[in-house]
Amino acid sequence: MTGPVVECVPNFSEGSDLRRIEAIVAAMRVDGVHLLDWAMDTDHNRSVVTIAGEPAGVVEAAVRGAGKAAELIDLTRQQGAYPRIGAADVIPFVPVSGIKLEQCVLLARQAGLEIWRRFGIPVYFYESAASRPDRANLEDVRRGQFEELREAARKDAARRPDVGGPGLHPTAGACAVGARKFLVAYNIFLDSTDVAVARAIAREIRTAALGLKGVKALGLIAHGRAQLSLNISDFQATPISEVFKAVSKLAARHKTAPVEGEVIGLIPDAACERESEWMRQLIEFDPAAKILENRLASPLAWPDRG
Repeated sequence: MTGPVVECVPNFSEGSDLRRIEAIVAAMRVDGVHLLDWAMDTDHNRSVVTIAGEPAGVVEAAVRGAGKAAELIDLTRQQGAYPRIGAADVIPFVPVSGIKLEQCVLLARQAGLEIWRRFGIPVYFYESAASRPDRANLEDVRRGQFEELREAARKDAARRPDVGGPGLHPTAGACAVGARKFLVAYNIFLDSTDVAVARAIAREIRTAALGLKGVKALGLIAHGRAQLSLNISDFQATPISEVFKAVSKLAARHKTAPVEGEVIGLIPDAACERESEWMRQLIEFDPAAKILENRLASPLAWPDRG
């Protein structure tokens, strides 16, 4: 790819209906934009798509994806283990090359305005694109999920969207649009079926006392096993090996241990620690398919628009 390259990683609140996700991904096909990865998770009932390319095209692709998701996903009938506020739940823009984070903030704002203008879906801006300090953290924006937010947005001015509203879209909810650095989405499966153990470890991981900068954690049940769902937003400050070490130590206190891991979406080559235990535990990790730089050099084919 030549010229500025921006990555976008939309998360959609559908993880079981392949046809719906294929239709959403196909709708995102825009000249100058490449499909790098897409994956469905039935337990989370969520799909993560990664695209990259020239900035204007990536914005257009993300907006089209949000519109198609609103057409196909009804949150009043959707349930899953992962928190969500919208059919197109989050849309982050990430600088790759020839572009700065501050420019991605402008792209996020542009995308948010278009999502509201075209589809009537209100938007919250988060991370570096946040217009208010209390919306920098995505978990604060998503507090209460779709079910609570649709009531709170109408009654509480502090919970109203940044664009559109005050009420949410009746079936598509709201969309959180942001700008951030690379984030590694990393799940750890424990040798346990007790979700309480995973939640306890997640609470301890989130405490400032551990010094794990830029690490967010949820405890869930996935595929019948206790899982830690981790977002590592600054792998340079906190290498994934440090996160794995902390999880292993906490798990031992609960008489369990990490047994398998998975990376959701793509991971930058700089975040890989090839001789580490966490990488040895990864399930079906193919460097050609999962490392960002490799996939940029060899993108996927777009699904048929049908």
